[in-house]
Amino acid sequence: MRALLAFFTALPIEASGSSLEDAARRTYLLPLVGLLAGLPGAALLLLANDVLPPGVAATLALGAVLLATGLHHTDGVLDVGDAFMVQGSPERRREVLKDDRVGAGAIGALFVVYAPTLAALAALNVSPVRAASALLASEVTARSAMLLLLVFGRPAEEGSSSVPFVRSLKEGSRRVAALSFALALPPLVALPLGWYALLLALAAPAATTSFALALAKRAFGGLSGDVVGATGELARAVLLVALSAI
Repeated sequence: MRALLAFFTALPIEASGSSLEDAARRTYLLPLVGLLAGLPGAALLLLANDVLPPGVAATLALGAVLLATGLHHTDGVLDVGDAFMVQGSPERRREVLKDDRVGAGAIGALFVVYAPTLAALAALNVSPVRAASALLASEVTARSAMLLLLVFGRPAEEGSSSVPFVRSLKEGSRRVAALSFALALPPLVALPLGWYALLLALAAPAATTSFALALAKRAFGGLSGDVVGATGELARAVLLVALSAI
């Protein structure tokens, strides 16, 4: 678990001696990583209740969550946004995924993913307790979508960072555990928000994963680490927007 936290977050976790393979063997616990990564943002929403306006508190809370993950998945959003702008083969788009430059597609993807996320969280922050619960549920949902993508997807290249995680989840018991965590934990965390939130937390990772699987296969020929990370960020947005609408 320490290796998993060290790989997927920027939390001060001591994981000396752990390897990528160690993290991959515990991939089925990924939704729990979302729960821990969401705690700084949720705490900030609750503590800032009497100090800051709802929109400012929501902005800082989202920033805290992104910083807790080291902005790793935000980088995936940027890279995927640029790659989608490329006209050409999946091989050409995969080359763009590895390019360090940031173009208009990256900026557009950043806006499309994070602007609705922030607006929805600010709207929910009329009640800080509900906003904190929604943020925790959305972080678990984000990692659940990533986990489902790793269970059902296939890497586009042998050198992809997603390979050891996908390979680990081919083993029967880990696959069952991954599906159980990915489908059960988001509704469980969302339960305090009401029955409708439970249904949305169940639907959001499944719907986002289905969309990402189809898009990744068509655009890139399969998964990459960037695609997996961007899927998680999109799943967070989907759940928060849906909760704010209801």
